Formats: sequence, C-alpha cells, structure tokens
Amino acid sequence: MNKDIIVEVFGAEVICASCVGMPSSIETFDWLQAALSRKFPEKKFNFQYIDIFRVENQEKEEFAKRVRNDEFFYPVVLVNGEVVGEGNPKLKDVYVAIEKS
Repeated sequence: MNKDIIVEVFGAEVICASCVGMPSSIETFDWLQAALSRKFPEKKFNFQYIDIFRVENQEKEEFAKRVRNDEFFYPVVLVNGEVVGEGNPKLKDVYVAIEKS
C-alpha cells in the first residue's frame, strides 16, 4: 500500500529579505502542488503549508523557529521531513526526493 508523501512548505506572507524578486511562499506552495500532481499522478500527496509566524503544532513550531532564526531561507520545502529546497527551491531537487520515496 502506498502511503502519502508529505510535502511541507514553511514560509511567511512577507517575502524573505534575501529572496526579493522571487515567488512568495504561497506561490511556491501552489506551484509545487500543481507541478508534483502533474508529474506524479500515481502518487498520493499530503501538501501542508506552515506559516512560520502562526504555527499551531509544537513539532512544526520547532522547525519554524529555526527558519525564523535564519537557519534557512524561506520558503523551505520538506519531503517526508527532509529539507529539499529553500529560498528559491529547484523543482528537479524536489522531483529527486519524490522519486526516492
């Protein structure tokens, strides 16, 4: 039985200072949903967007805190808990992580 592939995007409404001119976190999230669903129609995805300033889950709060503390550029993309891209994530890197799942 195939289990869902969890794709999380940690981001914020405000664009990262180092990422001016790039897509917003929400735009990145929407783009990933469309691209991954088209590329892997046979796979089941659980897409989650987490606003780093409005986290309700303690586990996700720990990671969001790391993003807020500039350990990562946002948006940060995780596939099954593994960071696969940040700032301006590359679709090819996300594809590789999905293919390994």
